[in-house]
Amino acid sequence: MSGRRLPPLGSLRAFEAAARLHSFKRAAEELSVTPTAISHQIRALEAQIGVRLFERQTRRVAMTAEAALLYPVLRDGFDAFAEAIAAITARRQRRALTLSATLSFTAKWLVPRVASFRAAYPDLDLRLHASDDPVDLHGGIADAAIRYGRGPYPGLVAERLIENRFAPLCSPRLGLRRPEDLRAQSLLHSEWRHPTEDTPTWQAWCARAGLAGLDVEAGLRFTDESHAIQAAIAGHGVALLSLALVADDLAAGTLVQPFGPALDGYPHWFVRPDTPPSTEVLALRDWLRSEAAVEGASAG
Repeated sequence: MSGRRLPPLGSLRAFEAAARLHSFKRAAEELSVTPTAISHQIRALEAQIGVRLFERQTRRVAMTAEAALLYPVLRDGFDAFAEAIAAITARRQRRALTLSATLSFTAKWLVPRVASFRAAYPDLDLRLHASDDPVDLHGGIADAAIRYGRGPYPGLVAERLIENRFAPLCSPRLGLRRPEDLRAQSLLHSEWRHPTEDTPTWQAWCARAGLAGLDVEAGLRFTDESHAIQAAIAGHGVALLSLALVADDLAAGTLVQPFGPALDGYPHWFVRPDTPPSTEVLALRDWLRSEAAVEGASAG
């Protein structure tokens, strides 16, 4: 709709306040003006629309029939204005930050814990950026990240968050009891994007366990570690997995560690730019530390 011909907003506000409070004086106090100013605004409004709006009485004013028609429309309109402005203001005041982590760490460790973060920091919005490619934390994509590796990370502040150990894990339905039982099972492999001599592999595990003659190259292969985890839960074979990453599955009994040994892996680090951190980043770090400590206590 175009070409609206409306009275000045000041006159409408004066009328709505006077009608609601039944008093020019109280309307003036609410709007921080004088009663005379309210009276002038009302008279100007009456002159513009050509009707009388109030019957002036001792110490109060009463609405005319015409005013009674106009008042609820203005009241609801001003209420809607106030609600919209409050919503916009609250939205601007909310704080947000982005945490980047690998696909599997996001799915298996972070997502199950986001309710804890929301409870601890209800005014802070957390965005999870899941990617197996490390993001440039100086480029604005994320405020902080979880990295798995040996470290150090040049240009970043890195704090050890979670220690990792890798062991054979499978569904309890498979009924494994000893390493020799692996000969009758399918091995599940997670393909590491950047393997090193310390990467936990079935070959390294067999050497540690003293299990010879097992075809460590056979079995199902997954480019996404979380898919290997789901395959193990479904009973499709035995996977060499991080005990920390599947702690919830172990606690729930959907995965079991039938035997050892466990191989040491690299830690998960909390990393952030080497610039003074915001209060939001520090809050995120403290929450991650707390969650990691709870998990460590449970594992112990």
